[in-house]
Amino acid sequence: MKIDLNSDMGEGFGPYRLCDDEAMMKIVSSANIACGFHGGDPDTMARMVRLAKENGVGIGAHPGLPDRPGFGRREMPFQPDELRQQMLYQLGALIAIARSEGMSVGHFSFHAAMGNMVNRDPALADLMMNAIAAVDPRLVVFVTSGSEIEKAARRAKLKTMALFLADRAYDADGRLVARGLPGALVKDEAAVRTRVRRFLTDGTVEAIDGSTLEMRARSILVHSDTPGSLDLARVIRSEIEASGATLAPAAELAS
Repeated sequence: MKIDLNSDMGEGFGPYRLCDDEAMMKIVSSANIACGFHGGDPDTMARMVRLAKENGVGIGAHPGLPDRPGFGRREMPFQPDELRQQMLYQLGALIAIARSEGMSVGHFSFHAAMGNMVNRDPALADLMMNAIAAVDPRLVVFVTSGSEIEKAARRAKLKTMALFLADRAYDADGRLVARGLPGALVKDEAAVRTRVRRFLTDGTVEAIDGSTLEMRARSILVHSDTPGSLDLARVIRSEIEASGATLAPAAELAS
């Protein structure tokens, strides 16, 4: 079996770095590169693309809202077409930088509040997915299984890749527990190892209330801003390898 391990990367800017991107790039198979709004800047984006090329890692666009102080996690009252243009602006920037380095953008992953806003509105999801398809119909869209984004991506005839968020808790309905609530962030190495092993062996995960959720996913995400993210990524990779699975970029796995 092949599986993808991905992380949100390049989310610092200027001299500021959120994690050790160089080390993380040696662990993951796909990198979701911040495109300059919630994090990242042109130099950082180019550095991420070059690191991905050196390490054989697939690259994807990770656009967010223009909110550096809030790290793109606060919703903002943009009109649908404004949100569409912001997304396209960021996607286009990464595509241009990647092409200049002899690389191709293979996947797409919304960041935080932008994704939440899109996922709550079927019409907005269609608007965004149709725009992505118009730019590059080969792009793979990272989704939560059963989400509005997944449904809209399929309507737009885009390939999708369902995610398992190894460092975030799920509620009994399969939704992420809101950040700020107790237990929302899973940062204990032993807990992450147990979750990933269970996911790999029987395709389930334990919800925050102790119930069992089916987890249909082919890609595991660890957030680079989670405390200890580098060690968590190493734990996840070790579990993937111990299970007999092999790593592959999302663009190679999606259907």
